[in-house]
Amino acid sequence: MPDERDRAQQPESDADRRRRRAQFLRELHEAKALRDRVQPRRARAARMRQAMRMRTFRW
Repeated sequence: MPDERDRAQQPESDADRRRRRAQFLRELHEAKALRDRVQPRRARAARMRQAMRMRTFRW
């Protein structure tokens, strides 16, 4: 694919990087939501662990 080779040679623009990052974060959030729906017990345990970490965190 010539466009991929061209892209590797020229630096990526900030807009392209932000767009790719936003897409990645959207997909990550979607995957986490799906996992939480599929494994509710594990998701609840993870929420409880996170809550405990936040309660014991010292500023």
